[in-house]
Amino acid sequence: MTACYEILPTEKVESGTPMKCQFMNVRDSLPLALLVVASLATSVQTHAAPPNIVLCMADDQGWGDTAYNGHPLLKTPHLDAMAAAGLRFDHFYAAAPVCSPTRGSVMTGRHPNRFGCFSWGRPLRPQEFTIAERLQAAGYVTGHFGKWHLGSVLKGSPVSPGNSGFDHWLSAFNFYDNDPVLSHEGKAVEVPGESSMLAADAAIEFMQAQVKESKPFLAVVWFGSPHSPHRAADQDLAHYSGQKNAHWLGEITGLDRAVGKLRTALKESGVSDNTLFWYTSDNGGLQTASSGGRAKKGAIYEGGLRVPAIIEWPARIKKPRITQIPGNTTDIYPTLLELTGIKPVYQPVLDGVSLVSVIDDKSAARPSGMGFWKMNQGGISTPSDKWMREELAAQQAGKDYHDEARLVPDAAVIKTRFPDDEQSGHSAWLAWPWKLHHINSGKKQSGKAMTELYNLETDPMEAKNLAASQPERVLSMQQELTTWRKSVINSLNGGDYQ
Repeated sequence: MTACYEILPTEKVESGTPMKCQFMNVRDSLPLALLVVASLATSVQTHAAPPNIVLCMADDQGWGDTAYNGHPLLKTPHLDAMAAAGLRFDHFYAAAPVCSPTRGSVMTGRHPNRFGCFSWGRPLRPQEFTIAERLQAAGYVTGHFGKWHLGSVLKGSPVSPGNSGFDHWLSAFNFYDNDPVLSHEGKAVEVPGESSMLAADAAIEFMQAQVKESKPFLAVVWFGSPHSPHRAADQDLAHYSGQKNAHWLGEITGLDRAVGKLRTALKESGVSDNTLFWYTSDNGGLQTASSGGRAKKGAIYEGGLRVPAIIEWPARIKKPRITQIPGNTTDIYPTLLELTGIKPVYQPVLDGVSLVSVIDDKSAARPSGMGFWKMNQGGISTPSDKWMREELAAQQAGKDYHDEARLVPDAAVIKTRFPDDEQSGHSAWLAWPWKLHHINSGKKQSGKAMTELYNLETDPMEAKNLAASQPERVLSMQQELTTWRKSVINSLNGGDYQ
């Protein structure tokens, strides 16, 4: 199959549910068109009251960057209350150690390397099926608020929130700060306020509108904090007078306030009981002291991947508890499919597993391992503030300003084919409590990869390499990692779209 794709027109299924634009090989358009109709069709089990869903994500908040996880300075009363009321994960992982890839994993349930989202600023492929599209097709009203960072937020882009399953969106290309210019469904608008709170306010307005219409909703609220540069609001900064990292601490307290406002709004709207509220972060934190492991953001070691995670859902999680079962951001997609009874006719290979049994306290262990892989592929600059202010200025001048490249029109094109034995970069396989690392730091495969093995239960800082004393375990886990990497490369090369 060649790498040349075209956008097919939007079609509708018999029920009237809009179908996503599909990117197909021109030669095979007829049989693939039939496949697409089947792939978007879903079997949905009927529920009297499907849960509302709020997916909330911080930007660069490490595992230990909360009071409930023991930070000596941070004030996070709302996250603390959420953790005390719901299901708290002690070993939850971002799929990648930087932002865009992990956000893509939430949307798809797949490791981001499968669709070429290797690092920051890399977009989704429009061929991917997102959780927003799945829920939208099942009757949910969907909204995205805050940081997107999976492609463009401009009109005409195949990888905007609107073309990724969201009915409503107020979104930024990337990280955004206080008083930003955001894209309101393609139109540049100035939005005054503290960055986390303004995303929460937009989400609350959206949720309240759906409650009035008695419609189930998906609200994806992705904050821009505590990403640098740090500019905390005065009321949050006041808690940390004289502290070295006062603005960083204050930004976390600011996003905590936003979480509190979301929770209060759900209660006041009378829907908190049957709303699944899932909070986590996109990668490890910026401070090694509170990262929850070795290293920090950007690393495949624990400090770059381990993140806070809480699920609050009073109707289903009636007693608070802490689970030691590992979870991953790729698990969000399959968990929501099972909870809502959605059974896609066609589903590309998933890396995530459903955590419904964990939610219901009926599981003692994760059913399968999880892979991580930071390939030697760089990020792409997407300066949201600069681009959105240029868009706003053009609008005010009566012009339709667009730099074609900012639309990411070639997001569907598979530009590079990787060998199926590709193993460059730093990959790892986690089969709790064991974690195997395969490290090839060279630009190309050098054949001189390092192997490291750690028992995270006894050595959470990954300090004692046990590879030499555990040769059989190393061999078994290497085989699992190799098999998984081959599967990832097959997806990356377009194997799931053929």
